[in-house]
Amino acid sequence: GDEIMQRKHKSRWTAAVFILIPLAAGALSALLTRDGMRLFALMRKPPLTPPAWIFPAAWTALYIMMGIASYLVYTAGVSRVRRDRALTFYAVQLGMNFFWSIIFFALEMYLTAFIWLIGMWVLILICTALFWHIERRAGRLMLPYLAWVAFAGYLNMGVLLLN
Repeated sequence: GDEIMQRKHKSRWTAAVFILIPLAAGALSALLTRDGMRLFALMRKPPLTPPAWIFPAAWTALYIMMGIASYLVYTAGVSRVRRDRALTFYAVQLGMNFFWSIIFFALEMYLTAFIWLIGMWVLILICTALFWHIERRAGRLMLPYLAWVAFAGYLNMGVLLLN
């Protein structure tokens, strides 16, 4: 009884850490780029640009889904090599996600940000496929992120062309 309760408690803490990692990366990135986000609000943007409040809400949901997906992969009953490969792609794309905001908002390097975003999208696609083959639910949780980053590419290119 006690051992099972301890294991459940430990797995809840582990899950929380996996969810907090992308949330913390996103929060720090937003904090570092808040001045650039104010400038972004004044720029010309392409059609279909959502209202400003959508971005933090969408990213929060996406980061939570990413965290859950990474936890599902971490706890899946697969070889350490497969798990580590998938989680390495996850970590690299999360790092690229963090730096994209800095390149786009803080440095205002819109073409560089667009090229960076293409590389990031490819890594997310690979990560999603690796997750999918380890734990289908994890792969499915990554699909909205993949779609949102594609949409971010459209917005990034729109800002580049219109400003």
